[in-house]
Amino acid sequence: MATLPYPVSAPVIADWRPEDKAFWDNGGARIANRNLLISIPALTLSFAVWMVWSVVVAKLPLIGFAYSTDQLFWLAALPGLSGATLRIFYSFTVPIFGGRRWTAISTASLLLPALGIGFAVQDPETPYWAFLVLALLCGFGGGNFASSMAHISFFYPKAKKGNALAVNAGLGNLGVSLMQFVVPLIITASVFGAIGGEGRAATSGDLLFLQNAGFVWVPFILAAAIAAWFGMNDLATAKASFAEQAVIFKRKHNWIMCLLYTGTFGSFIGFSAGFPLLAQSQFPEVNVLAYAFLGPLVSALARAGTGWVSDLYGGARVTLAVFATMIVAALGVVWFLQAGSWWGFFAMFMVVFFATGVGNASTFQMVPAIMRKEVARLMPDLEAEARTRHAEKESAAIIGFTSAIAAYGAFFIPKAFGTSIALTGGPVAALYVFAGFYVACMAITWFCYVRKGSPTRC
Repeated sequence: MATLPYPVSAPVIADWRPEDKAFWDNGGARIANRNLLISIPALTLSFAVWMVWSVVVAKLPLIGFAYSTDQLFWLAALPGLSGATLRIFYSFTVPIFGGRRWTAISTASLLLPALGIGFAVQDPETPYWAFLVLALLCGFGGGNFASSMAHISFFYPKAKKGNALAVNAGLGNLGVSLMQFVVPLIITASVFGAIGGEGRAATSGDLLFLQNAGFVWVPFILAAAIAAWFGMNDLATAKASFAEQAVIFKRKHNWIMCLLYTGTFGSFIGFSAGFPLLAQSQFPEVNVLAYAFLGPLVSALARAGTGWVSDLYGGARVTLAVFATMIVAALGVVWFLQAGSWWGFFAMFMVVFFATGVGNASTFQMVPAIMRKEVARLMPDLEAEARTRHAEKESAAIIGFTSAIAAYGAFFIPKAFGTSIALTGGPVAALYVFAGFYVACMAITWFCYVRKGSPTRC
């Protein structure tokens, strides 16, 4: 029986051959799964911290921070801007620094915004610019996704890669829903006693401990960072300089997939950031935060649970169906919004969230399939093993980079809602723009990856 040529706990693994069945069955799978199991909670915490402003912002006016609607939408949008920008850099960090080390460091960085929020909301003299800085620091959580996905992508064979990435991302995305469920509950009680500080009287007369929205994540962040440092592995075979990875900027499919993933993940994260404030502004009589967590929950579970669908039927065909669904649902949101129906509005948004989850899985399944064909076409002289390894490195870089570009949805969608409301008195104009964008994504998916004559049909 074949055995691994190093201890399974080795921090750096020099020989990694997931496509070798004997290697995979006799220790490889165990190492890959351990890295995945540690990655998931670290990524869940990253999403929780990244999107925590979507709840905190809605509560700031209740404890005396008198900001305009546009200022509040800016606070909700800025974590998306910084998170997306950081993802561009984080996309290339794993092959340079190693996935184990980078996961531990980037997870520990979440302590800055978590602690910062906890202290800032307790002081009524905290200036608006300080909240802007903290909103930008929350982007550390957004950046972590790119490096997390790149790290996990190296560990699995191509037959299992789509599902592994879907599980990592989908359960990581649950951090948004977890945060939107936990924070409204935990801010109502003095959970941390004297250490956590005193509550502040809300306009309703109740005491709110808004600082708990930041403090609650601190012990879990510490545990996840320690687990990553001692439990994960760096892969020597994944090493690559930035120059080696930068070849993806010459790949047209990198830019096409940036667009398509913006349509799916950009919508998921953008609506997650903007939905609570949007719904509150349009339906002030509804306790929006009692329902807001359901959208990200639906999307995260759909992503984690439907990776196999793309592996079975092809990522491109699933993505095509996703965009068709999103077009109909976005127009449905407009119809029910104009009808003044909260439940119709909410139901259509749940359809949008579900479709984004399925699409997030299907688009990431497409990337390795596309690059295997592209590298074979562009580098026919490479031996099979070298070609596979090169395709894996390009796929990992593209997955990270597309996630960076798509994350700008967390900025543009809330800002689009705020701008639409400021200019037209309502969010309908923004929703029509989103629907038009989904039409364009659907057409591109069909032309590049579904039609019979396409050389990259997948």
